[in-house]
Amino acid sequence: MNPLVAPEAGHRPHAGRTALSVNLNKVALLRNTRHLGIPSVTRAAEQVLQAGADGITVHPRPDERHIRAQDVHELAALLKAWPEAEYNIEGNPLHNLMDFVRAVRPHQATFVPDTVGQFTSDHGWDLARDAERIRPLIAECQALGVRVSLFMDPVPEAMAAARAVGADRVELYTEAYARAFGTPDEAAVRARYAAAASAALAAGLGVNAGHDLNRDNLSAFLREVPGVAEVSIGHALIADALELGYTDTVRAYLRAIALAHGPASATA
Repeated sequence: MNPLVAPEAGHRPHAGRTALSVNLNKVALLRNTRHLGIPSVTRAAEQVLQAGADGITVHPRPDERHIRAQDVHELAALLKAWPEAEYNIEGNPLHNLMDFVRAVRPHQATFVPDTVGQFTSDHGWDLARDAERIRPLIAECQALGVRVSLFMDPVPEAMAAARAVGADRVELYTEAYARAFGTPDEAAVRARYAAAASAALAAGLGVNAGHDLNRDNLSAFLREVPGVAEVSIGHALIADALELGYTDTVRAYLRAIALAHGPASATA
């Protein structure tokens, strides 16, 4: 048996189910604290895909604090053995993202408006200011066969602008939801995301979501926010994997996704 063929492929979400893309940045961050090459980013990718993850996400920042250029290329080579898996590369297209898109042609490029030294992504695009700068870069990605998702705050009025600039999808920045989860504000905040997702779908956009989603808050989000095609989860998932291992962690997240579609889906 080819060890790169996922034995859990049959457990991947069915068509129409939210896909799980695992962000491997934190694996690379730990590796970079030594010169030993461990933990291995490509081995982590193999294990999460074997466990049933639908894709891999990386966000190679210009300072290479975690994902390095070599990782981007090694993962692209690895994923050739996983035709069902998607490769999503995040970053600012005005900095280093486009070099990777041109070189490896991932399935998806997620445009994120980070500054060069930003600690972590913390806001979506201001399209009133940035639309004309990113419009030709969106078109270039699409000419290369790469889907473009724009990292956006949950503002319903901004979704039509995202479509007008040429995006295929938006990724809703979910930190505000994660912060409100379990508080009296949770329902109202989640309703904002539902309204933004509905506006995106009405504009003809696909909907992704990511940032601080975890095993506790994921199901409730997906139950209430319509049409989420993909969630990208890194920090919480890798933290869980330190205790549970990659395989059990990915399966736990897949169960959380399935629970959003009803108890029967979670046990299927």
